[in-house]
Amino acid sequence: MDDIPPVRQWRVPTSLPVAKLVGAVLLVALGLLFADGDPVRLALAVLAAAALAGWAVRDLVAPVRLAVDAAGLTVIQGFAGRRRLPWSAIEAITVDRRQRLGTTSETLEIDAGDSLHLFGRYDLSATPEEVAAEVRAARPNTAG
Repeated sequence: MDDIPPVRQWRVPTSLPVAKLVGAVLLVALGLLFADGDPVRLALAVLAAAALAGWAVRDLVAPVRLAVDAAGLTVIQGFAGRRRLPWSAIEAITVDRRQRLGTTSETLEIDAGDSLHLFGRYDLSATPEEVAAEVRAARPNTAG
């Protein structure tokens, strides 16, 4: 089943891991600049930079977050793993909208019964609503 070519796939925008890596470098630079001889300040800056760089590495190692084909979906799982979900396992494809502090956030939710997979706009390089519509359209009519 894994050799079926994807009909469509969604990935992290290329600019996002670059921005995270630049941010990590800036954190270290600011830590060096403002540490003022305090090793704790520098250590905190380096720790935060390492976390941001690790997040960027995940985006570089596993940029594809969601793929759809005739047999089902492939979703990211864990740091950079993948999980295959046949159409029969998909119970619902919804978009959760929440308003807070004047902004609206959208999350694509794929309910596979025993697992729930969540994707935001920056996971998909598209709006969750657009992706949900494409995933629903790719689903065979015979799927349960």
